[in-house]
Amino acid sequence: MKHLFALLTGIVFGAGIALSGMMDPAKVLAFFDIAGHWDPSLAFVMGGAVIVTFIGYRLVWRRGTPLFGGRFLLPQGTAIDARLVGGSALFGIGWGIAGFCPGAAIPALGTGRWEVALFLAAVIGGFQLRRLIAPARG
Repeated sequence: MKHLFALLTGIVFGAGIALSGMMDPAKVLAFFDIAGHWDPSLAFVMGGAVIVTFIGYRLVWRRGTPLFGGRFLLPQGTAIDARLVGGSALFGIGWGIAGFCPGAAIPALGTGRWEVALFLAAVIGGFQLRRLIAPARG
């Protein structure tokens, strides 16, 4: 049952990305083009997602334990350090160059565009490079 809900969640996420137009890198890049042909739709998609998630988390946390699992697994770190800032900057640079973030690129694989596959291969390469140069902390 846990895997079925994971599949359904992925389908809802992918449908939302597709319906909102966020699989189109030109639309995403237009959001970053503040001095040109700015398209604010990404801000509305992100804002809507934050509102729904905020409400959803409040409802889910009332349960005390997750539906599938022993306990909620939440990040414990709150430090804003060089790794966080550097990683955020690299993510933003990649997003600004490609017009994709990994969350939108995965459903965009369904478009059959080779650029999407190349982008995701580069993301996986970045994950592997990070493992080589900066092993995970305990």
